[in-house]
Amino acid sequence: MRGTHASTVTSPASVSLLLPRPGPSKMLRSAVLLLGVVVLCRAEFTPPTLNINLDEAPEKRWLPLVKVFDVDFLRKAAAEVIDSTIPKWVHEAVKPVVAALDKYIPQPYAGEIRGMASQLGSLSDVILINFAYEVSAFCTSIVAQDKNGHVYHGRNLDYPHPVLRNLTVNLVFLKNGEVAYQGTSFAGYVGLWTGQSPNKFTISGDQRGTEHWWNWWKNVVSALLLRRSPVSWLVRETLEVAEDFQDAVMRLSKIPIITGVYYIVGGVRAGEGVVITRDRAGPADIWPLNPVNGEWYRVETNYDHWLPPPTRDHRKEAACKALNATGQDHINMETLYQVLSLYPVCNSITVYTTTMSAATPKKYNTLVRPQGCRVN
Repeated sequence: MRGTHASTVTSPASVSLLLPRPGPSKMLRSAVLLLGVVVLCRAEFTPPTLNINLDEAPEKRWLPLVKVFDVDFLRKAAAEVIDSTIPKWVHEAVKPVVAALDKYIPQPYAGEIRGMASQLGSLSDVILINFAYEVSAFCTSIVAQDKNGHVYHGRNLDYPHPVLRNLTVNLVFLKNGEVAYQGTSFAGYVGLWTGQSPNKFTISGDQRGTEHWWNWWKNVVSALLLRRSPVSWLVRETLEVAEDFQDAVMRLSKIPIITGVYYIVGGVRAGEGVVITRDRAGPADIWPLNPVNGEWYRVETNYDHWLPPPTRDHRKEAACKALNATGQDHINMETLYQVLSLYPVCNSITVYTTTMSAATPKKYNTLVRPQGCRVN
């Protein structure tokens, strides 16, 4: 159930999408068959695109949302996510935030949330939904460099909420009529887990570990009162203000955030790829590409890379095997997409897959997985 797409909010020509070609490369097809992980991904589709004008007041930036999505659907979807994700005590805990929004949430997010609430009808619900999307982001991110030094970045975003497939939206943030940065998110959410600053860098975020949800919400509430940044807000802020790859890595490493996370960053030059393992106060580890020594890719799921993943989780193992079979000579946007389409890298709760390369920003591409992926 999706609202009518409005022609007034389609992406400018500089943000065209590159759909994947019909079939994988011969080498990767062989690798897939050898691994026995062929999957069926039914009728992937490109989400709608929404332009966000950063030159407008924060309260007005998200008004085009209701031209793309039905308001009643957004309200019902938000209620579904809130009811299934957020414990009741948190509803009470955010009341001070609702009463004094600007005291606890910095601009421009306070203004943007207030503007969304004017359309969706409940400031409390918009605040809650923005923090609900900070939970349970079980993802796979890959940054890889080919033999010519080109850096590619891909990610699967996994959430246990099927309704999010109908809330996924590509966002193009404009300044002075030009693309400042872009990303993929969910309707009603001001943060970004996936994004690109054209000709500078790309970022994806993966949840770190599997902290018990009740402790997570205690952390959210206490951190909110301390005005620490949600992990997705730092992604968006970095996309907007960082000058280059190195600046982005510095910001993503050092600015305090509300919980641990993995930030995966790709640049435009050879060697510009890194996985940042974050604690709340700063970096726990920096894991860069090292192509000179044959380490031309990094795969990050939801566990510290220096430790073995749980025996039940084979996403990293499958991705590494497929990348090794593909080889550095053959890695590109298409073959990276194919790696991200393998089961269990792509699985039953995969919402969307994004492939991007900051050096070729027009090829930014997101496809929604309507029913996730399953083994054939």
